[in-house]
Amino acid sequence: MLNLVLFGPPGAGKGTQAIYLKKKYRLIHLSTGDLLRTQIAAKTELGIQAKLFIDKGELVPDELVIGMIKVKLNQCANIKGFIFDGFPRTEEQAKALDVLLNENNTPFSGMLALEVEKQELVDRLLERGQTSGRSDDADVSIIENRIKTYHVKTAPVMDFYAKQKKKYSINGMGGIEDIAQRLNEVVANF
Repeated sequence: MLNLVLFGPPGAGKGTQAIYLKKKYRLIHLSTGDLLRTQIAAKTELGIQAKLFIDKGELVPDELVIGMIKVKLNQCANIKGFIFDGFPRTEEQAKALDVLLNENNTPFSGMLALEVEKQELVDRLLERGQTSGRSDDADVSIIENRIKTYHVKTAPVMDFYAKQKKKYSINGMGGIEDIAQRLNEVVANF
């Protein structure tokens, strides 16, 4: 089974590359944002609990997010694996993911860390902001704050996987196809 974490700062191309990896390797794409929206829309117990936090503008606690991932893992029998997008964001979440995958006899394969220069991230997000309508992609100061927050709060997760020798740095500069090829060169060796 192939279980990957697609990792990188805002604008690194995680969503675009997740689509490629999903098709190429017939994986299930697990986006925590999508999971939250699905559970809330279905009015599941986890979704109702998560909505209480979201409505207050707070982060959904790790145990609820892990619970949603566990439900999804249990629903997906006889699959090739998962791409985790937007998760884990902290070392605690990474540890919980390892435990969950091990409990399901589906070991973690590796973290694919897309590395992109800051100005390229800003340019990509501004371009996306022109077509997506997302206000957080239209303001340079907000974009720079998101990138800074990523480096301070989220990037340390890379150290967790590096210690396990499961972090793979991928040059995220260039065209979509070039980046996809670099990802494939790494994933093909798992």
